[in-house]
Amino acid sequence: MSGAPPLLIVGHGTRDPAGAAEFHQFIERVRKHASGALPAVEGGFIELAEPPLSEVVPRLIAAGGTELVALPLVLTAAGHGKGDIPASLAREQVRHPGLRYHYGRPLGPHPVLLDLLEARIAAALGGRPRPGTHVVLTGRGSTDPDANAEVAKVGRLLWEGRGYDEVHLSFISLAAPSVPAALDRARRLGAARIVVAPYFLFTGVLPDRVASQARAFASQHPETDVRVAGLIGDCDELAGLVLDRYAEAHQGDIRMNCDTCAYRVTLPGFADKVGRAQTPHHHPHDPAPHQHP
Repeated sequence: MSGAPPLLIVGHGTRDPAGAAEFHQFIERVRKHASGALPAVEGGFIELAEPPLSEVVPRLIAAGGTELVALPLVLTAAGHGKGDIPASLAREQVRHPGLRYHYGRPLGPHPVLLDLLEARIAAALGGRPRPGTHVVLTGRGSTDPDANAEVAKVGRLLWEGRGYDEVHLSFISLAAPSVPAALDRARRLGAARIVVAPYFLFTGVLPDRVASQARAFASQHPETDVRVAGLIGDCDELAGLVLDRYAEAHQGDIRMNCDTCAYRVTLPGFADKVGRAQTPHHHPHDPAPHQHP
């Protein structure tokens, strides 16, 4: 890409060292996929893990000047993508006058992610038939109904034409239904087997909690075959999707969905969000309070 600016991949952050390590492994994979077409590819966090953006942005400025592409490494445009990451980038603009950035859109929903979810479910099934199989798709959960609806959209797209009896929606934090509730619904509907599919990129506290709750349900209902699929994870397909999102942002082709964003339009029960300034986002089910810079 002629004149391509550096790429800044922004993660939320995690207290799980394994999750942070997987993030950094993924950044290296993206570098290899870029094959020298970009002056630099760096990754940083807005909280909870190293390095913070305040360390990464100066390296990108040194590599490519005061223009960059910032890509939120998130699956849905919830509070982190809509508020926390832009706020962190705004602070960097104060620290570095003249800094400009093109902001990419979230990764999902996208056919690449659906195919990866399908592959993880197939691995969990281990050759067992899709007929009779129910899938419990589990997202993080948000106070933003639009973000939760995006996960529901993924569930519907995952179900369409793939041969599962049904795909159920669940969340591990902040939204209903819970993982146990969705598992119980599938059991009551006569599922021969259930695969819990965590809709997460990398390992961490919340994905571990999804697996723990699924195992607990399985132990209480030994007559039901409950399995847990792997996470999307560090893989070539995800790296390719990131670079596609980079190209969109650099070329100005951002097709962000704002039709049902609770910060722009009035939705039942969320009228207080319209026009409200974004503030640091807190998930009460996280292991400790967030520590924003």
